[in-house]
Amino acid sequence: MTDENRTRRASYLPFALPGIGEEEIAEVVDTMRSGWLTTGPKTALFEQEFAAYFGVEQAVAVNSCTAAMHLALDAIGLQPGDEVITTPYTFAASSEVICYFGAKPVFVDIRPEDFNIDPARIEGAIGERTRAILPVHVGGLSADLDPIYTIAKKHGLAVVEDAAHSIPTRYKGRLIGSAPIPPETGQPYDVRWFGCFSFYATKALTTGEGGMITTNDAELADHCRVMRLHGISKDAWKRYTAEGSWYYEIAAPGYKYNMTDIAAAMGRVQLRRAAQMRDRRAEIARRYTEAFSALPELQPPSSGDEGHHAWHLYMLRLNLDRLTIDRAAFIEQMKTANIGTSVHFIPFHLHPYYRDTYHYQPEDFPVAYREYQREVSLPIFSRMTDQDINDVIGVVSDIVERHQH
Repeated sequence: MTDENRTRRASYLPFALPGIGEEEIAEVVDTMRSGWLTTGPKTALFEQEFAAYFGVEQAVAVNSCTAAMHLALDAIGLQPGDEVITTPYTFAASSEVICYFGAKPVFVDIRPEDFNIDPARIEGAIGERTRAILPVHVGGLSADLDPIYTIAKKHGLAVVEDAAHSIPTRYKGRLIGSAPIPPETGQPYDVRWFGCFSFYATKALTTGEGGMITTNDAELADHCRVMRLHGISKDAWKRYTAEGSWYYEIAAPGYKYNMTDIAAAMGRVQLRRAAQMRDRRAEIARRYTEAFSALPELQPPSSGDEGHHAWHLYMLRLNLDRLTIDRAAFIEQMKTANIGTSVHFIPFHLHPYYRDTYHYQPEDFPVAYREYQREVSLPIFSRMTDQDINDVIGVVSDIVERHQH
């Protein structure tokens, strides 16, 4: 065995695996046997249970977080030429949904401590056409929402929270996706708001593909419900039930964004297990951080307030000035040792479309650019065994030991 392979696992450890058990499988089988596969009674139940879990009045099930954010922006009436403030440090969907309207994403740099949008920079980015702020809770750690909502209220802006990583993330004790309430007043901010969730295969709560919108505004929620299924102005799924009718009306040219009952069946079970799965990810994160904090070549991620991080991602940073290899070589050596990793995220302003359309330079968002170059996400999912955790710690520590400056 070569020196590079001395800690190599016998089998490959994927970066992420869904936490699917026999209960989810049984619920899906029950759905298939019911004969109702697409949007139907189980989707409606999932919405009710999701709303109850988050303590909100409205939950609208859709087929992705992308759909959720698109519908939320549609509900506030975003128009061509409008602007939405967001972060450059996130996945493609957070910005592309703004572009769907012919609107402009206006990027604001991140805070170095947690990868989240820097609230201190937001107000300086507001212009005459700004209509909303779209913060992202990166990796499962909440953005700093009180100053964001304060700014939104002052300027009459909506807030669309990208909560794709955020089940169950908390901000100052309350679940992300619930009503934003400032602690000093105890009353919700007078702001139109949405929580937009992802149930993609790698997420903490998965339905394979899927998403959810939360809000307390019944009018906005009804708009999203109509637009998620072709703009049909009544409960379209009920057309094929005993209480349904063949007659329907198209209120607006909508989208095909509905969730299936098969997906909702999985989601209902996953929701019941969300806290348990989060606790396991938190234990993995604790063990990683305990091991890596002793190595000056590494910077473990911020954990935020105790119990508030969902730990969808474990975003390790390399102190490259203390290592003789770069991030790409580090990832390659992890792969050689049979451990999957990823990078979160390649900032928007480095991608050809945004770079060329808006003439960005890498240094335009210096914090995002700097932190991107040294970030590596390690495996963290509830099905990981203690041996898996030990293997990751061992391989990372071994690479560091062999490449100390």
